Amino acid sequence: MIHSGSMATDGSAVAGDRMGLIERAARFCVVFLAAIIIASAVAAQQRVTPVRVDAVTRGPLVQTIPVIGRLVTRQSGPVAARSAGPVAVVLVEVGDRVKKGQVLVRLVTESLNAQRDVRIAELNRARLELRRFERLRQRGSAAFPRARYETAVQDVARAVAALKLAQIEINYAEIRAPYPGVITVRNTETGAYVKAGDAVVTMVNDLALEIEADVPANRISGLGAGTQVTFRIDTQPGKRFTARVRAVVPVDNPMTRTRAVRFTPRLAAGGDGIAVNQSVTVDIPIGKPRHVVSVHKDAIVHKQGRTMVFVVTGGKAMIRPVRLGDAVDSRFIVVAGLRAGELVVVRGNERLRPGQPVRYGKAGGKPPGKPQVKKTQKGS
Repeated sequence: MIHSGSMATDGSAVAGDRMGLIERAARFCVVFLAAIIIASAVAAQQRVTPVRVDAVTRGPLVQTIPVIGRLVTRQSGPVAARSAGPVAVVLVEVGDRVKKGQVLVRLVTESLNAQRDVRIAELNRARLELRRFERLRQRGSAAFPRARYETAVQDVARAVAALKLAQIEINYAEIRAPYPGVITVRNTETGAYVKAGDAVVTMVNDLALEIEADVPANRISGLGAGTQVTFRIDTQPGKRFTARVRAVVPVDNPMTRTRAVRFTPRLAAGGDGIAVNQSVTVDIPIGKPRHVVSVHKDAIVHKQGRTMVFVVTGGKAMIRPVRLGDAVDSRFIVVAGLRAGELVVVRGNERLRPGQPVRYGKAGGKPPGKPQVKKTQKGS
């Protein structure tokens, strides 16, 4: 006979054994998963990660202010006829690029040719008359008329000059480009009559450009002849060009308290997107250069409210806090935390862990000594 109390005790013991097995299995799983996580972390720590690096540099910094200017040409305007006559043909269209000396317009030359023929005949007749008097003089004839001989000499000289003028008029019938450039206006058409001084075309030389900017008079001190500046063209964002001061016009504008400054830019001849009167922004230096240490903006990472960079040391990326100053183009001035020549990670740093091995190619970075600029607000 089995008592009910004994059966209850045996059931409780079996249930306890099962619970113990479950707990031990659970602990084993936790330990196993922790081991996997640790192993993965160690493996990730040891895996070599490809990155891109950039050198921390030291170089001169020039403080600047932006001033709005425009591209102007040194040669432009109407091309005038130098003699009168009807237009035979206009050889160019608006937008055509022409070379210096290229024929733009031809005038009708029939009457000019006829006038030249008359001048040639007059010259021949004057020379015949002069030769006749010279023969008389050589013979020592008493009938030699000295006064008529001197008049004949003068007649030949006048005839030669008249023929030259007639040939000049014919040459003027071909109106040529005085400089290279682009035709902007056709001021006459075939069949029209032009007088000396009338415009036949208007053209602009877009190969001889300058920058004109009105610079605050209190900022002129940093602009001497030959001073190099940088500028940007509004239609080409992201690109920087250089120019040198050609002249500072010594006249103050009493309304704006500025002076006109002319810069000679370095631009490709006939560069795409370059046009006369196009707006540009010139960085005007306002102080003496000072040397600073700078780091590329892409090297900066923010962790737990702190500014950090990954510095490559012994093939490993070591994290380091830094203190930064003002932004200079694509770089930050380094106040503390980095030295010139150190390599910092600028690509791939978002997935790095401190001490992780890395590999990289050739380091970038601006070479020390290359001037940089720090921009301030206009007119500051």
